Amino acid sequence: MASVHILNHPLIQHKLTILRSKDTSVKEFRELVREISSLMCYEATRNLPTQEVEVQTPVGVAKAQVLAGKKLAIVPVLRAGLGMVDAMVDLIPSAKIGHIGLYRDPDTHEPVKYYCKMPNDIAQRQVFVVDPMLATGGSAVAAISFIKEYGCKYITLMDIIAAPEGIAAVRKAHPDVDIFVAAVDEGLNDHAYIVPGLGDAGDRIFGTK
Repeated sequence: MASVHILNHPLIQHKLTILRSKDTSVKEFRELVREISSLMCYEATRNLPTQEVEVQTPVGVAKAQVLAGKKLAIVPVLRAGLGMVDAMVDLIPSAKIGHIGLYRDPDTHEPVKYYCKMPNDIAQRQVFVVDPMLATGGSAVAAISFIKEYGCKYITLMDIIAAPEGIAAVRKAHPDVDIFVAAVDEGLNDHAYIVPGLGDAGDRIFGTK
């Protein structure tokens, strides 16, 4: 069974505190999401396999490590997940990017896919699904299910803030998916917002608040 990893690195926690503040500007919010995503990516990719190669340096031959195994893909859940992509691409420039858009049906309250575009070879890649908030878990569960329909078997979920309800939902539906979060908050309010959370991440990233 996969694990839940709570990233308590001091830099992540410091930036997360500023991110939560209602007084943080749109510009600062975007920058912080990017910085936190970069730090989280560093941790979430810690166990990627490597292989030894020889490199000719100016003074000799070095035995060094390069990434091995499966290639990587990043799949943001639209729209807030877009705010996490650039930071990860900076670290993994060869990664391909898919997109998945979901909305909640007003009658059934179930996630409905309205957009999905994946790399042709997505099934052969290790996939990182990114979304700043993991609230009820409905969108994450649905996104991972849709991605698995492409034949993907190696999937990691990255969220900046999660509610216990969301983590429980993902672990129940997809026990094979590792979850990386910067914080697990108290829970959800009556409107399914994470408390204390940081509000609507999409609105704060794109200035549509």
